[in-house]
Amino acid sequence: MQKIALIVAGGIGERMNAAIPKQFLLLKGTPILMHTLNQFSHFEEIILVLPSTQFDYWHSLCSTYNFTLKHTLVEGGRTRFYSVKNGLEKINNNSIVAIHDGVRPLVSTSLINRIISQAKEGAGTIPIIPVKDSIRKVDGENSIYIDRNKLYKVQTPQCFFSSDIKKAYTQEFSEHFTDDASVFESAGGKITTILGENKNIKITTDEDLRISEFIQ
Repeated sequence: MQKIALIVAGGIGERMNAAIPKQFLLLKGTPILMHTLNQFSHFEEIILVLPSTQFDYWHSLCSTYNFTLKHTLVEGGRTRFYSVKNGLEKINNNSIVAIHDGVRPLVSTSLINRIISQAKEGAGTIPIIPVKDSIRKVDGENSIYIDRNKLYKVQTPQCFFSSDIKKAYTQEFSEHFTDDASVFESAGGKITTILGENKNIKITTDEDLRISEFIQ
């Protein structure tokens, strides 16, 4: 079955205080987004979702850095939900799709392949890593201890049969949708998990970028 990567990169880098969107910042001398796409170079198809206002800039970066990996550009929506939805419209129903954050450039091909190997019809597979810090829930002036042993941080890529996830994205948008797994679950789908990677961080701050430079 065909494997398709759907890379979503709609950020504008507000927390970075950068002049350009975070996905275009340099990591080891190359734009973050190029590192991310390269990790899916063994897939049959790559779809990149960007705001249409960034298309020309992306094309200029591809020219500057001689980035020739084949991919299809799709216009993003006003939220991540609608950006994924737009990307899914370009995918046929007879494929496995891995939906990934454009600013997670350190994901390994090993993790990607493990997730793909677990793909099953009617279920989604996502990577998670255990929470290491002590956790408390704060409500006004009160706080309570939360057992961290049952808490995990969710990563991407999140993998689904394309027909299943496309059906899930026919739902109306909800503020409760924080990722593709939550959309899929809301539509009645089952989520299975595998152990992710600590280095598979999402670059949202300047500190994240410095850490990525160190471990890349």
